[in-house]
Amino acid sequence: MEKRRVLITGLGAITPLGHNADDTWQAVKDGVCGIGPITHYDCSAQKVHLAAEVKDWDPTTVLDKKDVRHMSRYIQLAMTAAKECLADSGLNREQEDLTRCGVIVSSGVGGIEMAESETLRCSEKGYDRASPFYIPTTIANMGAGYIAILSGFQGMCTCPVTACAGGSNAVGDAFRHIRDGYAEVMLCGGAEAAVTPLSMGGFTTMRALHVGDDPNRASIPFDAERNGFVMGEGAGILMLEEYEHAMARGAKVYAEVVGYGATCDAYHITAPAPGGEGGARAMQQALDDAGVTAGQVDYINAHGTGTHHNDLFETKAIKLAMKEEASRVKISSTKSMVGHLLGAAGGVEFITCVKSIEDNYLHPTVGYRVPDEECDLDYITDGPVEQEVNCCLSNSLGFGGHNATLCVKRFEK
Repeated sequence: MEKRRVLITGLGAITPLGHNADDTWQAVKDGVCGIGPITHYDCSAQKVHLAAEVKDWDPTTVLDKKDVRHMSRYIQLAMTAAKECLADSGLNREQEDLTRCGVIVSSGVGGIEMAESETLRCSEKGYDRASPFYIPTTIANMGAGYIAILSGFQGMCTCPVTACAGGSNAVGDAFRHIRDGYAEVMLCGGAEAAVTPLSMGGFTTMRALHVGDDPNRASIPFDAERNGFVMGEGAGILMLEEYEHAMARGAKVYAEVVGYGATCDAYHITAPAPGGEGGARAMQQALDDAGVTAGQVDYINAHGTGTHHNDLFETKAIKLAMKEEASRVKISSTKSMVGHLLGAAGGVEFITCVKSIEDNYLHPTVGYRVPDEECDLDYITDGPVEQEVNCCLSNSLGFGGHNATLCVKRFEK
């Protein structure tokens, strides 16, 4: 079967750095750190006081006020990014076969804040007094469902729930769905809103979260003093489109998705495999899928969480996959600015790769100060790098051993 080309024709984002994709990217270029004190709830009795929240945002400025009342926060974020992406794409849905358009949007924990608040309320009033909106605001697939209703897309609509790899799995699965002939248009990415007492408490007792109070030294991937990730929230949505379909309507094209790898460590429920073998296989699969050699890769957007094991084993994975090119390729972690967006991380970080190609600009791993002799690759630590960027990899490595890598290239007709 002939593999069809897949282009990126729309972007939408809402992150700790901005309320849309352009503002987010400008903040990335300005080296802004989106981490600060938690404002969503009173965290004084807990160990973790920092998060990367979406700031100064009123969802009713984007979404209908009545709808907002029955949406959990992750759905509000997903819908906001999707609306921007649809508008950015310029797609005229009245001229489309909507059964050939679909949605794949991930979330790791869905509407967890609704689960927490309803549990507390029902423990006092009785569980048969639960809100009738509790289930549809909490389940992780409802972000994708709402986006399908918004867009009218009637093709495949699904939600990969693969922890921190989910956003990248969503983009990769959408890429394959178009490439293999099942659709012409797909909205894909991820959304998450897990800055909640229970979510933060759970990650804290796992010793996964940073517990200090200095935002500039909180999310410091690959730094020798790293000691945990910072929870973030937001959404990143992309429109993928088959080449001939995009050309026929004169679509603006950002870049071309060319490869996708997905593997499993099959090792541990939370820890990555020590040698980085599973992550390396995902990277190699993406390169092979794209027909790209390691020498052609200009940049890797690392998963780079800022936990000791993740950064060490991802470094090993990059060395395994890239071999002699590992020391040459530029690497950085967007999580140093936006924190860890869990199921939304892959979507937001892939948008960062797309914008890096568009602007020939590679952002640094902000906050990095102390080298780690075991993490000895080029993590872009001395300010941004402005160079020609033609090919990027984006890594996502999730609890459960889920690994996903996407490959994106500069578009050429």
